[in-house]
Amino acid sequence: MREIVLDTETTGFEPETGDRIVEIGAVELFNHVATGKTYHQYINPERSMPQGAFEVHGLGDDFLRDKPVFASVADDFLAFIGESRLVIHNASFDVKFLNAELKWAGRPLLPKDCAIDTLEIARRKFPGSPASLDALCRRFNIDNGARTLHGALLDSEILAEVYLELIGGKQPDLVLSPVRQSGNDGATDDDWRPTRRPTPLPSRLSDAEKAAHAAFVANLGDSALWSR
Repeated sequence: MREIVLDTETTGFEPETGDRIVEIGAVELFNHVATGKTYHQYINPERSMPQGAFEVHGLGDDFLRDKPVFASVADDFLAFIGESRLVIHNASFDVKFLNAELKWAGRPLLPKDCAIDTLEIARRKFPGSPASLDALCRRFNIDNGARTLHGALLDSEILAEVYLELIGGKQPDLVLSPVRQSGNDGATDDDWRPTRRPTPLPSRLSDAEKAAHAAFVANLGDSALWSR
């Protein structure tokens, strides 16, 4: 199961009044484990940066002036996320901006149900408690000391850790290997089951260790578990 944890930075709150995306960061998860693959892109919003937004993420006009516009990176972005489910904190905000940018670039829009909203999960799981990303980091003892300003890639990396805690920790299904190969009989991953080894592994105990263990058990008496 592939998921993409995603965050954006913008010039404001409402694309319909001229606000734009200035940064996208995304982290790939496979079976709830980070693969190390990421997507990160700064974007020229083709407008000036309001002071309030600059104070949030620190991305100013001079820095963004030579960055590509969204339309020129849209295909790379869509290729990275593919058809995977997105994981976003306050998903309606980011999806609103992404779909606005995709519409302006003449690209297909993201489905309305494309994202898992970690903000909604946190509010259901901890009703009445603060549910910001910083608050959840404190709850789960996740180090966010590098987060002096909002940044899309850093925030998505932190959100990936928060998300795994919200759903019960890493590998909640106890499937420890992210990819299992199909057998010669054409069985799929879902058909896989653990089986007994055809040839038992040899013992790694030395003769001296076996003798020491036998002597220890003998001293425990007939009621010892190993004597049954």
